[in-house]
Amino acid sequence: MSNRHLARTMAMQALFEWDFRGFDDERLPTIIEYIKEEFAKDFDEGGYVERQVNAVAERQDDIDEILAHFAPEWPVAEMAITDRNILRLGVFELKFDEAIPAKVAINEAIELGKAFGGDASGKFVNGVLGAVYKDMVNKGERKQIDTQNEKNLASEASQSKDVVAEVQERGTDDLQEKQTKE
Repeated sequence: MSNRHLARTMAMQALFEWDFRGFDDERLPTIIEYIKEEFAKDFDEGGYVERQVNAVAERQDDIDEILAHFAPEWPVAEMAITDRNILRLGVFELKFDEAIPAKVAINEAIELGKAFGGDASGKFVNGVLGAVYKDMVNKGERKQIDTQNEKNLASEASQSKDVVAEVQERGTDDLQEKQTKE
């Protein structure tokens, strides 16, 4: 398990407990510390767990409104508590965390759903976050990291094509030179 995935798992567990205990913000530091101590005592996640959990807690109303819009058949309060908190973390990372690419946020949330949710949780999480992402793209709300990653990929693809063309050209020249010597 990667470090970030472990940290994301701990954040989801902290959000689950926070939700289960009635959204007591004053207990969040204690919950986070307990989760870190219990599940990864010597793991240094660089403050990720605390940042994500606190950010989701601060934006819970906005996030729940997004969930209500994109999962109208499933009222937020009636969602399985695990799915609800995976989705909260996923929506936060997808829409509001500028450091996390959209595809990473979606894929990680799906993996959490598969690992901790019910049989259909991965598909449910994928459907909801996919709809949120599609809406973001349609509205031109893409994050800078996503557009930068696409530019980098396009540049890498262009460079790869140049390298392939050079290798092919050099290979042809080498083959012609070898044939001339024979």
